[in-house]
Amino acid sequence: MFGKKEKPEKREGFVKRLRARINRGNSWLTYDLANLAPGGKIDEDVLDELESLLVMADVGVETTERIIADLQKRLARKELKDLEALQNGLRKSLCDILAPVEVPLAIRQTDGPFVILMVGVNGAGKTTTIGKLARRLKDDGRSVMLAAGDTFRAAAVEQLQAWGERNDVAVIAQQAGADPAAVIFDAWDAARARGVDVLLADTAGRLQSQAGLMDELAKVKRVLGRRDETAPHEVMLVLDASQGQNALVQAEKFHEALGLTGITVTKLDGGAKGGILLAIANKLKVPVRFIGIGEAAEDMQPFVATEFVDALLASGEQQG
Repeated sequence: MFGKKEKPEKREGFVKRLRARINRGNSWLTYDLANLAPGGKIDEDVLDELESLLVMADVGVETTERIIADLQKRLARKELKDLEALQNGLRKSLCDILAPVEVPLAIRQTDGPFVILMVGVNGAGKTTTIGKLARRLKDDGRSVMLAAGDTFRAAAVEQLQAWGERNDVAVIAQQAGADPAAVIFDAWDAARARGVDVLLADTAGRLQSQAGLMDELAKVKRVLGRRDETAPHEVMLVLDASQGQNALVQAEKFHEALGLTGITVTKLDGGAKGGILLAIANKLKVPVRFIGIGEAAEDMQPFVATEFVDALLASGEQQG
C-alpha cells in the first residue's frame, strides 16, 4: 500500500493546496450556504437552493437527490437548527458517499509483474499520471517498468520515455502504429524476465463512444490474460475533473467495457468544483486511488475522503 512512508508535512502541504485550489478561494459550499441562510434559519427553501448548487457543481441529479433526502430527514427531526448544523449534516452526507471508495492501491504478490493497465481519453493526464505513479512505486521500494501501449501518438511514447529517464525506469516501446496488445505482451515478458515488480501499461486515449477502440482495449486485457490469467491486476481510469458530467459518462463506458478497479482524478486545480467525485463514487462505487492538483510528482496523492470533504467545505479562513 501507499502512504505509509509519506512525511506528515508533505501530506499537510498537499491538503492545504487542495483546499486552496478547489474552486480557488472561498469554498462554493461554505460561501453560498451562508448567503442562502443569512438569518441562520434552515428550511425547505434553503435545501432547495442547496440542491441547485450541488447540481451546478457537477454532483449530478441522482447524487444530489441522495444528499438532499438525507438533509430533509435531519430537518424533519429538527437536527438542522442553524448553519453550523447544516454544514455538519452536509459533511456527514458527503463522507458517507466518498468513504466507501477510499481504497488505497495495494500491490499484491503475483506470478510475474503486477500489471496496472492505464486507460482514459486523450488530455486527461494519463501519461503524466503514469510517470507520477512510477515515482511513487520506486519511492516505495518497488522495481517498475513502463509499456508504451499508445502507439498512435509519437508524442505519447516520447513523453513516457522522458518520464522513464527521469525516474530511471525502463520503457518498452515499438515503432509507431504497432499493435498495442503486442507491445504490452512483450513488455510483460521483459518485466518477468528481469524480475520487475510492477508493469505500468499506457494505452491510447480512447474516446469512450468509439466501440472499435474500446474493443482494442478489451483485446489488450485478453492478451495479458494469456500470460497471467489474473492480469491486469488493476485497470485504472484517469479522469479529468474539469470535464464535469462528461467524466461520469466516460467512467461508465470504460467500466462497462473493461471492469475498472481504480480511478485517478486529475486537474482538480483547474475550474473543477470537485463535485464529479461524488457523482462517480455514488454511481460506480469504484475505488478512487489518487487525486491530482498539479504537474509536480507530489501533486498526486492517495485519495482520503475526509480530507477531500473538508477541502470542499473549507472557508477561506480555514484554508490558512
